[in-house]
Amino acid sequence: MARKFFVGGNWKMNGNKESIDKIIEFLTAGPLDPNCEVVVGCPAIYMDYVRSKLPAAIGVAAQNCYKAEKGAFTGETSAAMIKDVGCEWAILGHSERRNVFGESDQLIGEKVAFALQSGLKVIPCIGELLEEREAGKTTEVCFRQLKAIADNVSDWTRVVIAYEPVWAIGTGKTATPEQAQEVHSQLRTWLAENVNAQVAESTRILYGGSVTAANCRELAACPDIDGSLVGGASLKPEFVQIINATQ
Repeated sequence: MARKFFVGGNWKMNGNKESIDKIIEFLTAGPLDPNCEVVVGCPAIYMDYVRSKLPAAIGVAAQNCYKAEKGAFTGETSAAMIKDVGCEWAILGHSERRNVFGESDQLIGEKVAFALQSGLKVIPCIGELLEEREAGKTTEVCFRQLKAIADNVSDWTRVVIAYEPVWAIGTGKTATPEQAQEVHSQLRTWLAENVNAQVAESTRILYGGSVTAANCRELAACPDIDGSLVGGASLKPEFVQIINATQ
């Protein structure tokens, strides 16, 4: 069974109601490829607003989700809260959570486990730093991060992996399609060897890192790249072109 193309937009800590209305306007106008699954990750404070305004066909994700149902965790968002405002996705383990906020592989794995247990769908992120790539440690780092996630997955049908080389996020540098495809292929092989062949074949693996309208088609044409996780460009009308990259 062919893997359905998937494009996620990660708005990060950007936006207000005025700018969000403009994003909703161009996403609603489209036209968007009906064969592409689209999910946008917005700041927690706007999840309810975005979900109420966007067409139902477009999913809304939290940018983070804690590993407990409720409790004394000031500033955190729970899976139950995400679901309560009509959203069903969470982006977990983004490189900014790992490298700015110090989240460990273990914590990200625990978050994945709890989010899935709570009925959410998840987009867990993995990727290497520039110094790790230059030291030849790309697969070592990505496999370690992927193992921490895979060990905590209870339902692979609700998981979409995002490979985001940290050196390419927000820098304007993009992994070449060949570089990205090589890592995606290695990740799929790892899944086949460490989970099973069916999971390896059916799990979507997205590329993230300075994806734009200019490079999205080349990336989308690679056999093991099943879509994009888009940062800055998801705030702009060109996001529609990225969604339509396979048309």
